[in-house]
Amino acid sequence: MLKKIAHYIKEVESFNSSDHGEIEQFRIKFLSKKGIIPGLFSEFKNIPAGQKKAFGNKINLLKNITADRINTLKNQIDTLHEESPLYDLSLPPEPILLGSRHPVSIVRREIIDIFSKIGFLISEGPEIEDNWHNFSGLNFPDEHPARDMQDTFFIEKNPDILLRTHTSSVQVRVMESEKPPIRKIFPGRVFRNEAISARAHCIFHQIEGLYINENVSFADLKQTLLFFAKAMFGENTEIRLRPSFFPFTEPSAEMDISCSICFGKGCNVCKYTGFVEILGCGMVDPSVLELSKINSKKYTGFAFGMGIERIAMLKYQINDLRLFFENDVRFLNQFRGDFS
Repeated sequence: MLKKIAHYIKEVESFNSSDHGEIEQFRIKFLSKKGIIPGLFSEFKNIPAGQKKAFGNKINLLKNITADRINTLKNQIDTLHEESPLYDLSLPPEPILLGSRHPVSIVRREIIDIFSKIGFLISEGPEIEDNWHNFSGLNFPDEHPARDMQDTFFIEKNPDILLRTHTSSVQVRVMESEKPPIRKIFPGRVFRNEAISARAHCIFHQIEGLYINENVSFADLKQTLLFFAKAMFGENTEIRLRPSFFPFTEPSAEMDISCSICFGKGCNVCKYTGFVEILGCGMVDPSVLELSKINSKKYTGFAFGMGIERIAMLKYQINDLRLFFENDVRFLNQFRGDFS
């Protein structure tokens, strides 16, 4: 055993390197938990009593020589770098170019932050959905036109498996699995079989919201959306609710905001009305609650949904929806450094 240790001492004394990686591997080989030296210490108990002193001295000598050799080689490397730096410090600095987030990502994060301030949590769900969660659980009648092939992408012509047309499908999943109170938002990508143009696309992003509790009223919905509009578009923003229809809410409304470009005076963006539509909303239909086994006599709720691209177009005054999907560097560079 003493000869074995003497061999290790010669190996350490002859080791030489100017590479940090090699030195580190050498250290691991001898000094790590499972290295040679700890292994020798673990064998100490098997050494005869008369040889323990000599064996212990040899192991300690090996340990000290190894540590000294590693420190010496590291110091030589550091000294070499000080005398001959790796970088030419006289060179002019290069500009550090910040990356850019996609405008959809920026607006998505901003919307989530606004609603998180008033207690909304995030839930996400699958993009490939079944008929129940995408339509039936939301009170869509069988003959509703949204079920037609013209609006929905079905998977291999299976009428029960499809690409979700809205993130409302996640609302159904949450209502089925959680008990009120429920206060959540549902961001995600959705798909509709539409012709691609400056104002429409077959892929886009939504954020929908759902609040279910006792005694929830339309006034709660209005104040929530007013808070969002002012936080997103400025304190002077006004909102307008117009009656509308959605199968899963009753009553339903479309919400407009005062145009952020002309400030309500009228321009081509708002079609000279002073207002721009940004989202749909309403009180959750009692039948939707019952379909998800929620007592509609005890609980009420509201829901809303908006297109993220739509909000981004208003925020950044973008006039063509297709720009969000073309990955044109000239377009994306306009958002360089915007990490909000």
